[in-house]
Amino acid sequence: MSTPSPAWFPDPENPNQLRWWDGSQWTPATAPLPVAPTAIAVPPSTTPAKKRTGWRTAGIIVGALVVGGFLARLSPVAILLAALAVVAVALVVMIARPLPALGLSTRRSGLAALGVAALLVMGGGVASASMVANDSPTASRPHTLVDTTSTPTAKPTPKPSPTTFETVTEESVIPFAQTTIDDPQREQGTTGIVTAGVDGVKVLTYRVTKVNGVETSRELVNEVVQTPAVDEVTAIGSKAPAPAAPVPLIQQGGGCDPNYTGACVPIASDVDCAGGSGNGPAYVQGPVRIVGSDIYDLDRDGDGIACD
Repeated sequence: MSTPSPAWFPDPENPNQLRWWDGSQWTPATAPLPVAPTAIAVPPSTTPAKKRTGWRTAGIIVGALVVGGFLARLSPVAILLAALAVVAVALVVMIARPLPALGLSTRRSGLAALGVAALLVMGGGVASASMVANDSPTASRPHTLVDTTSTPTAKPTPKPSPTTFETVTEESVIPFAQTTIDDPQREQGTTGIVTAGVDGVKVLTYRVTKVNGVETSRELVNEVVQTPAVDEVTAIGSKAPAPAAPVPLIQQGGGCDPNYTGACVPIASDVDCAGGSGNGPAYVQGPVRIVGSDIYDLDRDGDGIACD
């Protein structure tokens, strides 16, 4: 069926005025009915359009319910804001002016927008009731209430480590020292222990600190010598061996020179010490003490003893 050309037609919502048909839809432009009867073009039959309008209306209703349910599951505030926005648009169309850009050209479309807002709220209510029913406790599925309020977790107080103090007594060895002495009664080159060495004993007292039963430190608070140590004494002999008996050597005239004693120094033209570098002719085995004049020059070092 062909679409009528643009013209004035009786207003479908108000039969007391005319509304401009732009060839595809009704416009907001209106005009009063003429006084004299005129031939008015009859708009095309709207029977097919009513059928299309019915399907569109059903789609709008279902879409509004679905959108309302989705927004309700997303956030209760979202469904409220959407409904308020649709109501505001409907009031603007009904009171102020049509909004052809949104497809709302008449007051009837404004009323339809209010219906869409109601459908949005209805769809949100059904979705909210469904969520509450799913979350309600039943006999087969117990419902657990979860407290979403944040409760500050108290930090555990560290337990102090137990500290104890003990007094500990221990014995310690005092090692003996070693000393030597000169023994003139003992032959040279010989030694002997006069006093045997004995270790001493001392008692040490400590103050021990323990944490959790483990020793961490100790402090010496007292020291007492219980048994003193005995030093080891070793004697070293210093007795000189007895001199050998002099063997008188008598040559050339015999007799002993009275200027010497301790050994017989023969009276001769010259006397030297036996074993020395002299060439005699007479020799004497020292030591010989000078008691007069050293006529044979036997005391070379002048200590009064010759051939020593």
